[in-house]
Amino acid sequence: MTAQPEKWSGRIGFILATIGSAVGIGSIWKFPYEVGANGGSTFVLFYVLGLVLVVVPLMLAEFAIGRRGGADPSGSIAAVAQAAGSSPRWAAAGVLGVLTGYLILSFYSVIGGWTLGYAVETALYGLPGADPQAVAARFDAFLASPWQMLGWHALFMAVSAVVVVRGVEKGIETAAKVLMPLLVVLMLLLAAWSIAEGDLAATLRFLLEPDLRHLNARTALEALGLGFFSIGVGLGMMITYAAYSGAEISLRQVAVASVAADTVISLLAGLAVFPIVFAHGLDPASGPGLVFVTLPLAFAGMPFGATAAIAFFLLLCVAALASAISLLELVVSLLMRRMKWRRKPAVAIAASTCFLAGIATVLSFNAWADWRPLASLGIASSATLFDLLDELTSNLMLPLGGLAIALFAGWAAPQPMLVEELRLGPTGARALRFALRYVAPLGIVAATLSTMLLGG
Repeated sequence: MTAQPEKWSGRIGFILATIGSAVGIGSIWKFPYEVGANGGSTFVLFYVLGLVLVVVPLMLAEFAIGRRGGADPSGSIAAVAQAAGSSPRWAAAGVLGVLTGYLILSFYSVIGGWTLGYAVETALYGLPGADPQAVAARFDAFLASPWQMLGWHALFMAVSAVVVVRGVEKGIETAAKVLMPLLVVLMLLLAAWSIAEGDLAATLRFLLEPDLRHLNARTALEALGLGFFSIGVGLGMMITYAAYSGAEISLRQVAVASVAADTVISLLAGLAVFPIVFAHGLDPASGPGLVFVTLPLAFAGMPFGATAAIAFFLLLCVAALASAISLLELVVSLLMRRMKWRRKPAVAIAASTCFLAGIATVLSFNAWADWRPLASLGIASSATLFDLLDELTSNLMLPLGGLAIALFAGWAAPQPMLVEELRLGPTGARALRFALRYVAPLGIVAATLSTMLLGG
């Protein structure tokens, strides 16, 4: 097995770092919106079932592989495969996960830069006022300036690199212990203000009122897909983080605590955002437009609106940074093992090349905004380069990686590994292996096809 000298100091740091890797910008609006738009508590029920049947088994499998292998995703899978007498080609699943994480980070850092830039601009210049055209003009001007976007992209990536270069315990774990409590405090404060100033009754109806019209297969697949993608399984990130865990840490406890906390944070985000959305008749499905245009417009007309807006953009920035740190570590861990580099050069190369790759995303919003790369082929004719990159990673590479890991853990990895690393009894081990062999693969394929063919 590959020795791994870096370790988490304990279970709390491991849990906080895992939560941070799962909670991202999308959790602030996508999870609550999906719940409200797809049947409220009906969707929540399907979401929880998806977590139990697909996401948690896959997370447990990644945890077991990571601690047994003690290396990056590719190295850990290769070590486990070798011990089981299985094909070393399974290690390609780990390489795919790292490549997927690298591509995601290249554009995620750009969006993270938006949140940082908006927080600073709001603090320096305040809100543009209650004029919708002025608010939209500020956002359009922001996107139209490649140099400004590049600057914030560079700063966001640099902050992520500074954390990762300090190592697992002093860097990632310390940052998680600061960022996650800060995120929760900001969210609670914003939720309290939002409830006081907004429409709580409409929010609770939107999030929790059951709608039996959505009691169907499509809602179930959308809930499963959201759970799979929001927790972050399939990248090998959980393999990387578990490789830093000591034998005294219960991987089952970390998995359950992380998934539960991520879900609670996502629901809490709904209380922080949607009372304001409904009080002002805004569209909860407007995505980035909601975050950077319509919400600032609502904030401008409310008491302490500028302060709330700054807190909101800081909240987004903290969530984005926590996820970016984990994505960068995913790449760095591979470079350190494969290239035998020390942490500093590995971080420097990973962060700088990822920044350069992100330039394509920056230009997709201005200089290349009218370029449709696949238009001549008659497919995805309206998709920009950024749109294609997002689709490629989220709807193809990520589920393919998750599918490969599920099949490896269910069929090729030795069953004693699951029993020993997860401290399972015979019944629990059989149930987990059944989920990894049949339930998780079928769920991943169904959710992916739903997303690609039905636009879910």
